[in-house]
Amino acid sequence: MTSCPKQIVHYMHEYLDGDIQEKAKQELKFHIETCADCQKHFAELKKTIALVQSASHIEAPAGFTARVLSLLPKEGKKIGIERWFRNHPFLTAAALFLLLMSGGFASLASQENNHFAFTKNSELKVENETVIVPAGTVIEEDIIVKNGDIRIEGSVKGDVTVINGERFMASAGNVTGEIEEIDQLFGRIWYEIKSLFQ
Repeated sequence: MTSCPKQIVHYMHEYLDGDIQEKAKQELKFHIETCADCQKHFAELKKTIALVQSASHIEAPAGFTARVLSLLPKEGKKIGIERWFRNHPFLTAAALFLLLMSGGFASLASQENNHFAFTKNSELKVENETVIVPAGTVIEEDIIVKNGDIRIEGSVKGDVTVINGERFMASAGNVTGEIEEIDQLFGRIWYEIKSLFQ
């Protein structure tokens, strides 16, 4: 059979499936009559098909599937959780993002807790973590003071933002922009997010 053309085996399968053409059927018949190996192989294929067809009416006993499933080992929690993560990738990514962001903001809050910082401008004066806009001075930019206070004696043509501190002003007319005090953690987080997108 190893020396026989491969198409003969293909014809055998077509014949048994009932899809063979007349010309191929004649070629297969002639070859099987002259080749003992192919004749034996064809007989084995016929027996196999007969066995499968005779077993097609056999049914499993009632409750067989339920009994087999009850005998299987129970799935561990770890596998169930892993499957949930695989089936919900968007929620997993969102949860991971929120976890990392909250950790980042917590570290940001702890790093900046005691660090005094302010907008650098040569006309601003600093005394004991209080930024002073001297009288007669006009600052034409936004001023941000972190973990300190601000006293405005001159004027500011821009926004004034004080994070974890207080502002002392002579009059509200000294600032042309917005005045914002941020002293809550969530206020700081919102301020940092707004700063990233500006």
